Amino acid sequence: MLTLDTGAPAEDIALGMRSELLADDLPHFDAILDEALAPQRDYLSDTEHAIYRQGKRLRPAVLLLAARMVHGPAPLPRKVLQGAVSLEMLHVATLIHDDIVDDSALRRGLPSVNAARGTEAAVLVGDLQFVQAIRGFVRAIDRDSDMALIELVLDTAFQIGCGELDELRTDMNQTPERLVAHYWRTCDRKTAVLFGLAAEAGVTLAGGRTSDARRAGFFGRRLGRALQVMDDLFDLAQDEAGSGKPHGMDLLRRRASLPLVYAMAELGPEHRVSRAMRGEPLDADGLERCVAEVRGTTGFSRAYADARAQALEAIELLRPFPANRYRYALGDLALHIVDRRP
Repeated sequence: MLTLDTGAPAEDIALGMRSELLADDLPHFDAILDEALAPQRDYLSDTEHAIYRQGKRLRPAVLLLAARMVHGPAPLPRKVLQGAVSLEMLHVATLIHDDIVDDSALRRGLPSVNAARGTEAAVLVGDLQFVQAIRGFVRAIDRDSDMALIELVLDTAFQIGCGELDELRTDMNQTPERLVAHYWRTCDRKTAVLFGLAAEAGVTLAGGRTSDARRAGFFGRRLGRALQVMDDLFDLAQDEAGSGKPHGMDLLRRRASLPLVYAMAELGPEHRVSRAMRGEPLDADGLERCVAEVRGTTGFSRAYADARAQALEAIELLRPFPANRYRYALGDLALHIVDRRP
């Protein structure tokens, strides 16, 4: 049985990077974010401001580090910071919509938008963040070669929506092999694609070559895969105090996370874990027993091995870039995601 250290969240390393490597960029980022939120002033409550205020801004950090990896320490063009702000707004839009789909009452330990304001308002507020994010990316463009970025942003948003629908449409009666393939496709669309956008947009907006931008995008998607699998594992290993959400929610909501898919294959179709994933009701005691049994399978360690493999692949994709501190920080982030040391 694999035991995970549930101390530092994956995003904590972004805090250190922001305070050190990105210290000159943060005031500009905050100023542009305030500008982007200003037109929504009459429609946003303290709940939405808390999401922006308490977010670790991991995706914008990836964008800014990718940009600096090819641009160096000189002041970044405003369009790079505009892109980072727009990326954060796009991410917040997905968080709000995720909570609606999952009927989540908590977001980062605080009431979610749908819990605080109702589903109707949450849908509209999420839409506002999405539209404002797209407007920001459009404003970031100042040359013809940047135009492809808008198509990439729209494709990313489309892929995220498809990933959400793919997750809802998961057929738990499929073979384990098909469930694993379905998981990776959903992971790529729902999570990894936004990290791919972050890294690719950073290089693009900083004036990097198209081939380098695409390589950075591959790095980002591997990073996103690793992060998603680790989130799956922490859903089973971390309590509400540490994660800001209830324990074992993927199992309770019958979300086919990678450790659950591997556990179902190992435990067999008639085990109570597999029956629960196919729709058999679970009370609180039953949920705890199922979580413990999943953690006792080799599927838990297999999922961790997959996450680490993705992180190592991400680091390999960085090797052709300049050997500077920004590249090393992105590599450290990939390792931190799977190491999780306090």
